[in-house]
Amino acid sequence: MLCCCLRAGPAGAQQQQEPEDPEDEKQIGLWLDQPVSVGFAPDKSLEIEFHERFDDGASNLFEYFVQAGIGFRLRQWLTVIPSYRYQRFPGNPTVDYENRLLLNFTLSTSRGLWRPNMRTLIEGRFPDNRPASARLRFRPGIEYTIPLRMTRRPVLVVNNEFFLVPGSNSFAAGGKFTQNRFQFGVRLPITDSFAIRPYFMLQSLNLPTGWETTGVIGISLPLRF
Repeated sequence: MLCCCLRAGPAGAQQQQEPEDPEDEKQIGLWLDQPVSVGFAPDKSLEIEFHERFDDGASNLFEYFVQAGIGFRLRQWLTVIPSYRYQRFPGNPTVDYENRLLLNFTLSTSRGLWRPNMRTLIEGRFPDNRPASARLRFRPGIEYTIPLRMTRRPVLVVNNEFFLVPGSNSFAAGGKFTQNRFQFGVRLPITDSFAIRPYFMLQSLNLPTGWETTGVIGISLPLRF
């Protein structure tokens, strides 16, 4: 019985020492995104993204990453993008960086002014000094072109993303359903190739102590060639 207690003690301590996910937001945040799409064939494009994320009231740069991949438009309603991401966590005491492999499946169709869509992301996460893990992300959404008398009409964008870790997790969490992100914003086309999309997001995290929700203000600057 004493041996069992001794074995249980270190195991419990090890479980308590598991770090939280370094991409978890603290207090209200500011996210800046710069996605770039360069078409080089009628059904293929180079997809590059730059992201900077601040927390603690938008005062601390806690995460930034660059991501690159090739987009394949297999059907008018289906796009597949395999990509690679290199991610840094400045100031994080347990994880300096992460390599990530992603496979993006996006379904979309037009229904007049409405455009429903569904994005599925399969992620392979390889963080520094932590075990690798897989994660699934499902993001149903809707876009609505506001019928104003303008050459370039603004587009309302609303979506909700669910994060699931089916197997072992690289970081501490309260369950397999680890995170939820509800987002709404407006895409404002400036030119045929450039737009500004301010948005607001509620990020809910399933921590070992329970769910916590944080607000995020974001600005996305998509550029297309």
